[in-house]
Amino acid sequence: MTDSFPAAGDSTITFRFLHALLLHEAGHLDEAKSAYLAILTLDSTHLDTLTYLGALLRDANYLTAAATVFHRIIAHHPRETAGHVGLANVLVDRGDFAAARPHYEAALALDSNCALAHQGLAVVLMELREEESAWIHGRKGFAGRSYPSNPYRGRGTPVSLLVLNSVAGGNIPLRKTIDDRVFLTTMLVTEFHDPVVPLPSHQVVLNAIGDADYCREGLRSAMAMVEKTNAPILNPPQAVARTGRAENARRFAEIGGVVTPKMAVLPRETLAKSEVFDDLQARGFQFPLLLRALGFQAGKHFVKVERPDGLATALSNLPGRQFAVVQFLDARSSDGKIRKYRVMMIDGKLYPLHAAVSSHWKIHYFSADMAERPEHRAEDEAFLLDMPRILGHAAVAALDRVRVALGLDYAGVDFSLNSAGDVLLFEANATMVVLPPEPGDKWAYRRPPVQRVLDAVTAMLLSRIETVP
Repeated sequence: MTDSFPAAGDSTITFRFLHALLLHEAGHLDEAKSAYLAILTLDSTHLDTLTYLGALLRDANYLTAAATVFHRIIAHHPRETAGHVGLANVLVDRGDFAAARPHYEAALALDSNCALAHQGLAVVLMELREEESAWIHGRKGFAGRSYPSNPYRGRGTPVSLLVLNSVAGGNIPLRKTIDDRVFLTTMLVTEFHDPVVPLPSHQVVLNAIGDADYCREGLRSAMAMVEKTNAPILNPPQAVARTGRAENARRFAEIGGVVTPKMAVLPRETLAKSEVFDDLQARGFQFPLLLRALGFQAGKHFVKVERPDGLATALSNLPGRQFAVVQFLDARSSDGKIRKYRVMMIDGKLYPLHAAVSSHWKIHYFSADMAERPEHRAEDEAFLLDMPRILGHAAVAALDRVRVALGLDYAGVDFSLNSAGDVLLFEANATMVVLPPEPGDKWAYRRPPVQRVLDAVTAMLLSRIETVP
């Protein structure tokens, strides 16, 4: 389609860019990418093209390519904020918050009113546990603002979805989950919403604040906000507030067929005391045990402490003021490997998402021995195809009892099985991410099961609209 344009001249680049932008906004991403690249053959430093191409690549999870584009903006347009903000966003996606910080700060040095830089820096500083500075930037970036998370790419009238987030983090990662061909999504950061300002227009509300331990202020603000709408509310903040790690461990221990670790949330001061070992023993803990800084996901700042003399060192290397002390549950199978399963709980139903196989106690799908081990992928595929056969009907029934106890519309559970077939529950809450499989034939078996989860989310949201009088 871009071949119909003339080959050179400023007006040609302008027309080409507008055409590429229309393709981008319509969701024709491969064509849009080709159109952007064609412009760059004419002008390799065209700012708008580089900015939108970088955003497209980031949204498609091509983070290395996106970073290259944003580096080019920084090199050729040093007075523009777009390169620094875009690169910082990519670094946040990679989990490299410390590296993202100077780029947000560089953007603010260029434009002290850059809302996107203030927003990003607030998130980064929360992650780095510099809360006082984070709140300052959060107020400058988020106060009085709601913003679309993605452009609407559908053809008919969109369904307006309001998503509630917390600046503290611990939000459901929804960028790849909500179908932008159906929904026009507006994000609102609850801590900075003026209570006298009406909520953005919406037909349904999804509370995406999922970390009950670290996002208490965000959840309190969300509770006040949902009182002001008659729209359906998914994952009500009152229900999420009851899903802290220690509280879940306590109440799920009472469910038949479920084994949960002992857990206590303690401040740094308590764990640093000389008599801490007597305190831990009195609470029923033995070594090895696990120590986790609250508010982090994907195993970040989560360590195994083998012996009492290692506690002080472990504590000194972890950020934050509150920590979960967790009993270590040995989940090794007879072959010495650990199998961690994730099941999503969407609108009252269970959906298998993955089976990760590893030899390390801290196991996540992205870091497990999956890509290079076809036998591990075969286990994953078998789980996705027939969860009851792999887990056993008793374990599936136990998971369903966990679902009922959680009381959430969108949630997930990470677990293993012991030799008796009981569920060894690691985590159950709303913060579970559903990511599309990576490109390549080896992951083809994962695409239909993951799509079933995404379709279930869409159907759930639409079903709530349909029940509104």
